[in-house]
Amino acid sequence: METPSIRKPALTGRGETRYGPDNERIMDPMDAKTPPAIRLAAETATPKPSREQAEEAVRTLIAWAGDDPRREGLKDTPKRVARAFEEWFSGYRADPAKELSRTFEDVQGYDDMVMLTNIDVESHCEHHMAPILGVAHVAYLPSARVVGISKIARVVEIFAKRLQTQETMTAQIADALMEAMDARGVAVLVDARHQCMTTRGVHHPNVSTVTTTFAGEFKTDAELRERFLRMAERA
Repeated sequence: METPSIRKPALTGRGETRYGPDNERIMDPMDAKTPPAIRLAAETATPKPSREQAEEAVRTLIAWAGDDPRREGLKDTPKRVARAFEEWFSGYRADPAKELSRTFEDVQGYDDMVMLTNIDVESHCEHHMAPILGVAHVAYLPSARVVGISKIARVVEIFAKRLQTQETMTAQIADALMEAMDARGVAVLVDARHQCMTTRGVHHPNVSTVTTTFAGEFKTDAELRERFLRMAERA
């Protein structure tokens, strides 16, 4: 029988983990891989605008684009855009460490690679707010415990549902798995197309961007790393 264990995420020295009165983790929307300058900017940012302010901003952009936000077809567009933003950027309100906090130790001594392939990635680039669409391949080497496989896909989703660069997102996924699970190693490969360069700018629709992050044994063991890359290529 699987024995669940609830464990607190480890402190890293790169960001403070705080707990509330009921021992619940207070989410830090930034994480260990977030550049210090961005972290500081978030800490000193102005208060979050209201929904009304957000909808008014959409009306302004519609008018700036050259249309009339008062016409029938656009009258409810600001509300729809605000709701879409809540979904597209829901990762800011989620905590990857919490998703990975429940682990299982009864795995009959299993200590080999655990790999998920073709996890959908739906993100937005932080430079143009254009979609980034692709897949992620994620593997880890468990120490004494494993995590539910759906939680790994959820971690990918949490980091994707933010304004991102693909390089940062790839590192963040690996970092979260290493820290929260005390894994022996983590490998992440993201293969995605950026609509900021397929539908604007240089207009190259067939260009795909591939990023990788290797940590722990995946970084030191070339044979293990190659095995992961072969499995990702076959996926």
